[in-house]
Formats: sequence, C-alpha cells, structure tokens
Amino acid sequence: MPSRRKFLENSALAAAGFYIVPRHVLGGKAADGSRIVAPSDKLNIAAVGCGGKADVNVRLAYNNGSDNFVALCDVDDRQAKKFRGQFPKAPYFQDYREMFDKAGKTFDAVIVSTPDHMHAPIAMAAMQMGKHVYVEKPLTHDIYEARMLTQAAAKYKVVTQMGNQGSSGDATRIIETAIQKNVIGHVHTVYCWTNRPVWPQGVKSPKEKGESQPIPSEVNWPLWLGTAPTRPYHEAYMPTRWRGYWDFGTGALGDMGCHFMDVPFRALKLKYPTSVECSVGSVYADFFQEAFYDDSCPPSSAIHLTFPSDDKKVKEIKFSWFDGGIRPQLPEGIDYNDVFREIDGGMLFIGTKGMLTGGLFGNNPKLLPADKFSGKELPAPEKPLVEGKTEGHQQQWVKACKQGYGAYTSSSFDQSGPLTETVLMGNLATRSYLARENGKFTGRKKLFWDGNNMKITNYDYANQFVKRQYNGGYSL
Repeated sequence: MPSRRKFLENSALAAAGFYIVPRHVLGGKAADGSRIVAPSDKLNIAAVGCGGKADVNVRLAYNNGSDNFVALCDVDDRQAKKFRGQFPKAPYFQDYREMFDKAGKTFDAVIVSTPDHMHAPIAMAAMQMGKHVYVEKPLTHDIYEARMLTQAAAKYKVVTQMGNQGSSGDATRIIETAIQKNVIGHVHTVYCWTNRPVWPQGVKSPKEKGESQPIPSEVNWPLWLGTAPTRPYHEAYMPTRWRGYWDFGTGALGDMGCHFMDVPFRALKLKYPTSVECSVGSVYADFFQEAFYDDSCPPSSAIHLTFPSDDKKVKEIKFSWFDGGIRPQLPEGIDYNDVFREIDGGMLFIGTKGMLTGGLFGNNPKLLPADKFSGKELPAPEKPLVEGKTEGHQQQWVKACKQGYGAYTSSSFDQSGPLTETVLMGNLATRSYLARENGKFTGRKKLFWDGNNMKITNYDYANQFVKRQYNGGYSL
C-alpha cells in the first residue's frame, strides 16, 4: 500500500496534469447508445489527397483546431506543400498504403480527396482497418465499386460520408418535406441540369494524339495513375483536368450529378432505375463527319432514367439529366427566368398539382405556377437542420465519428452509395452509346437494368462498364 504522502503527491500530479480526459477513459454510453465523448476530445484524421477539394475538406474538418490531422498523403508534393506546412508534425507519404501501414495506429478516420478512379480502393482499405471515412463525390468511379463500399460500411461498422455537401443544406430538407407532403401533388417527372463541364471534354486526349511530357520531379506518376491503365504523363490530366477523361474521372455527370440528383433521389425515395437511355453531343472533325473520342467524356449529354414508383397514383417516375448547357423544355405557362435563374444549373419537379424548382443543392426553392401558389409557403423541414448547413457537412461527419457507428450523417454510404450507382448509370449508357462493337458505333439503345444483380439485361456489351479492371496490383 502506498504511504499517505505518496498518495497525496500522486493525486496532486494527476490533478495538475490531466485537463483533457483521454478518449480511452470514457467508455460509457449515452442514453441513445452512443459513446460518451469529452468535449475536448479530438478526432485524429489522415488526409489522402492534399490539393483541390482537400482545401475545403481538411479546413472544415480541422475546424480551427477542434480536431487534428496526424498523417498526410499525396502523390504530388506540390499539392501537399500547404498542409505539410500547417501540420508539420504529421508524417507525409506519397503512397496511402505505406501511410496505412506505418501510421495507421495514429488516426481514427480518413478523408479521401483524390481523382475518382482512386476513391474505392483507398476507402475500402481504410474501412477494413476500422477507420471512419469521408469520400469526395462521386463516391466511386463505377457502379460495382459503389455497391462494394456500401456493403463494406455496414460490415465494418464505420461512420461514412460522401462529399456532396448540399445533402446537409436546408434546401434539401425543405424540398424533401414538400415533395413527401404532396404540396405539388403526385410527382411523375423530374429534370436536373448543369452548365458543366467547365474543363475539357469531347476533346482528343494527349494519349490519342501520341503526346507526352517529362514527369515533374515532385510527381509520382505511377502512383497517380493507380488503378488506371498505364499512359505517358501529360499536364492535361493533372492536377485538375482529369475529370473529363474516362480512365480517371466521371465527367460532368459524375461531378455535378451527386449534387443535383441527390435532392430528388431522397425526396422521392428512389431505388434502382429500371431503364436508361441517352444521347450525347459530338465533335465535328470534318464536314458532316461525326467524331467521338474514346478517351474523353462527351461535351454534352442527355440521360433519361425510369424509376419504379411507390406512389399508387404514379406508375413510374421519369427522370432526365442534361449537361453541357443543354436544358429541358419547360411546361406551358412557366416563365424561363423562374426556372433557369442560376448559372450552375437547377432542378424541376413536375407533379399533378404543380411544380417545384430549385438551384444547386435545391437552393431557393420555388413553387410554380407563381399565380397558383401565390402566398403559399413551403412547409418547415421535418428532418433536423445541420449546424453550419453545407459548411457543416464535414464537421457533422467528425462529430458522428466521435459518437460511433450508427450516428447520423447526411450522406452516409447507405444513402450515397445507391445515389452514386444511379448517377453512374448515366455514364454506363453514355459509354455504351459511344463504344464501337466490331469497329462500328453501336448506336443509341434503351438499356434495361437489373439493379439487384447489377446487370443490363438486354445488351450484354454494356455490362463491361459496370465494373472495370484495375491496373497496378490494386484491388478491393
């Protein structure tokens, strides 16, 4: 037994030294079953990808120091310079696998802000280690990957969030409530559109032109290629213009679809689509000669999806997407400026009693026709608003990570995984449309989708775009 003096000395040292209660001390549970966490407890986070969208994700997750970044990873030292200076004690790696191996015990969660083609293998590896994950939109590059990440999140019981910050906005919740309360009646048609791409699409890539450039000394080009097929380096691909090339990005639809389509997807409680068809803008290389480039997403597209409806008054829901500046035809009597008032794009719900329109994330929702709904206010949202709204999207995830698996996030993989599959269904249709079978364009086809089995049932050639083959030894 220690002496009384020694006991008092140790007690005094303890009182002086422990102002912050370590997380392992707080093993208790709150009434709702979540773990009790000290207000001063910090989530230790690793960042994979330090440039581009990481500037937002890291800043908002760090939250002026309320939480902590303990490891950094980027294949481009130029992109990592800013955060290496901000977090000098955090070890830096170019290969996420090395970071997971050497520093995995130091972090609780991972933020993935990389090009689309690397989202799935990084997120899967993190979840298999029991790490919570925040992944930029779109969740994955192809449909199969989205299904695998959705299942893995449930299997490994980790907190997840996709980076479509509009899902934490007020407008999303307002529109969701209005649609589900039948303010505009039974919705049968939805249009979404965007002004993207604002990067090159429908162009001949350096690979197709046989061009290459010396690899910058700061860039690990094989690691940047990752799962993608090998090709020579060119500045046209990185750091920001990769979105328009199929090997790395998912085009305008992948970039903006998770923002615009998310609102009707959750408002109408959509499931897997049953069919999809498309048309795409082309490049005219010669007079009257239509040209498509295999390596690049098209300059514009129109995607038409059909969904089953739970509403007994509506047999099926027609859902159309337009990008590259294409916009839908408006119903009779609707003013152009009422609908196409935001440069980024918008959405329009058409129901049996009227219409509802909104901009990016569903912002500034408005009932139409204006004279019919004059003085009519949209109902208050039934789901709780997120602190900080869209700016609180990353912190919502951080706080949920501290509470543990089961804590609510706006775009957890059980929600964002099926959404991503639907968005990428448009790209499957587009790539099928553009593909050459036996050297000839296959032409436009209406494709029928078996969502449970992830399979096109009437045109097997299109199924090659459900799941791609990884290069470089990567796997899920």
